[in-house]
Amino acid sequence: MKIRAVCTANPERLPGKKYKTGIYKHAVNGAVIIDSEGLVGDAICNRKHHGGVDQAVYLEGSLTLDWWAGELGRPIEPGTFGENLVIDGLDNRVVSVGDRLITGELVLEATSARIPCATFAAKMADPKFVKRYTKACRPGIYCRVITGGVAEAGMPVEYVPYGGQKVTMPEMLATFGKLLSAEDRARYLAAPIHYKLRHLLEAQLSDLQ
Repeated sequence: MKIRAVCTANPERLPGKKYKTGIYKHAVNGAVIIDSEGLVGDAICNRKHHGGVDQAVYLEGSLTLDWWAGELGRPIEPGTFGENLVIDGLDNRVVSVGDRLITGELVLEATSARIPCATFAAKMADPKFVKRYTKACRPGIYCRVITGGVAEAGMPVEYVPYGGQKVTMPEMLATFGKLLSAEDRARYLAAPIHYKLRHLLEAQLSDLQ
């Protein structure tokens, strides 16, 4: 595997909206520094739902973007889905929480699946895209930064699967907002999931006790 593209954005206003977004990402030339908060210089406009230590970097696999290109009938340029990194040879469906991607000194760890929103649908100019994206069950991947470093197109990537029980990205998307069984909840909590989801599941567990 290798990095196909590194993408950042400036704040831009969505057509017909009053607010600005950082979803309009474009591939950049050269190396970009990535620290615990993400790519240095990348726009994150809605800190309530985006950014933060457990979704510092958003990545897409090239195999998934190729699939979407076939579905949509047009090329998918790097950054189209608002991703920071495109990883060549990666299929989003095989990624689980805790899987790590290592390139140079940079170490990323998958924490959660991308949950589509109205901003994403507006960016794609398709009011039904949230439903379409959810049905496809090939969600992008949010990562925390274990060790900071730099990322640049062409850098090799080592993929290290998580050693514990799997919580895959498609499963996370499919179970979003749903009450998990006791067995699934325990499996989720045993994995290094996004801290917001962890707090939610711990609260559910407390309510049931």
